[in-house]
Amino acid sequence: MKMANVELGSGGSASSSKEGTQLYAGRTKIYPKEAHGRFRTTKWIVMAVTLGIYYLLPWVRWDRGPYLPDQAVLIDLPARRFYFFFIEIWPQEFYYVTGLLVLAALALFLVTSVAGRVWCGYTCPQTVWTDLMIAVERYWQGDRNSRLRLDKHPWALETVWRKGATHLTWLAIAIATGGAWVFYFADAPTLAKQLVTFSAPAAAYFFIGLFTLSTYVLGGIAREQVCVYMCPWPRIQGAMFDRDSLLISYRSWRGEPHGPHKAGQSWEGRGDCVDCNQCVAVCPAGIDIRDGAQLECIQCALCIDACDEIMDKVGRPRGLIAYDTIRNLDAGAKDAEPLRLLRPRVLLYAGAIALVSIIMIVALAMRPVLEVNVLHDRNPLYVKLSDGGVRNGYEVKLLNKQYVPRAFKIGVSGLTGASVQMVGHEGGVVPVPPDQLQAVKLYIALDKAGVRALPEQATPFQLVVTDIATGTSTEHGATFQGPPKPEARR
Repeated sequence: MKMANVELGSGGSASSSKEGTQLYAGRTKIYPKEAHGRFRTTKWIVMAVTLGIYYLLPWVRWDRGPYLPDQAVLIDLPARRFYFFFIEIWPQEFYYVTGLLVLAALALFLVTSVAGRVWCGYTCPQTVWTDLMIAVERYWQGDRNSRLRLDKHPWALETVWRKGATHLTWLAIAIATGGAWVFYFADAPTLAKQLVTFSAPAAAYFFIGLFTLSTYVLGGIAREQVCVYMCPWPRIQGAMFDRDSLLISYRSWRGEPHGPHKAGQSWEGRGDCVDCNQCVAVCPAGIDIRDGAQLECIQCALCIDACDEIMDKVGRPRGLIAYDTIRNLDAGAKDAEPLRLLRPRVLLYAGAIALVSIIMIVALAMRPVLEVNVLHDRNPLYVKLSDGGVRNGYEVKLLNKQYVPRAFKIGVSGLTGASVQMVGHEGGVVPVPPDQLQAVKLYIALDKAGVRALPEQATPFQLVVTDIATGTSTEHGATFQGPPKPEARR
């Protein structure tokens, strides 16, 4: 079967010819111009805050006492702990992390339904690091026109040293990014010394290299390609919008018909758009917002700054490109309505966030500082003693969630005449180090009379664990296994 020859323009997605077949259009490099205005300033502030948190947070200290690490945020894999300031999460409490992820997803849904892809435009890591890489590129190579000129003369000496400095700076940022990431998994000062003396674990160098490569490629080279082709969110976020969502929009009712405008010309019978293309020049995705909503648009609002600057120069009101709703765009200037924030989907997301937050706060406030786990011996279930009594064996695990050492006594409730023997703990006292798990072998025995008094073969009772220092007790249910009752044998 012959393939039909298809010829598409430079913006097409596929083409073929006699010389060969091109299934995908090549990337057109984008040279975003520097924007100035309130939204660009906001993006600089968000970048400084988010990068500052990421790079500096591992160095923040938090005193938890002499027995625990003092790093404020630490994912301690060997000890299987996650420390976040005053919160400590154990492996069996991973549902807290699940709750945080649910909250993050709901918050993203809420923000998107209200104001579009502001996450993508301001706080997404890909956007933040891409902004930083573009700022570095602009520092070494100049603004848009200078970068275009450099790329027209790729082998000039000026091009080589400027581009070389750009890539070296990108690599330095990428290395710092990878280095900061591994500091979250070990004590930062200690690991930093090990890294510079080449005595750190091999895994640390591996992940630094991995994140260095990914940051350099995704933030410095791929840039908008990540948002367009790799990220699933642009394809999902459309389901979060409605006619009252605030989206960055070109107000065609005001801007059309567009065209060049000279000083002194009348504005009668034409729109405010002067066809300057500055909104395209500053766009990091290289799109024209006048074409309407597009997959590539990350709602960074730089086109608003660029357009407002032009409107100031030509003496027209700002807001030709602005945050607006689909409802108002369809209605035009005369029938525009105020923003509707209290909408069903907004209330639904906000209510879900409040519910999950309350559940997590209550769970954190009520979680016990001691967890008891009792495991009955399976083989044998019980041992007959020479005096006619019966003995059961248990493994009791005591999890001390406080930051101080504690000592416990273990007793029995609901099992008349039972005697308790602990292996390796004289005096019946079990010391448990701070923030640690202590396992103890425990034997509970009943004499012959006690066995006869058992109401059934498997008798439930309570194991009582008492904190010697405070006197507080924690009970845990268990069963005592005895020989089959005569009725059961018949």
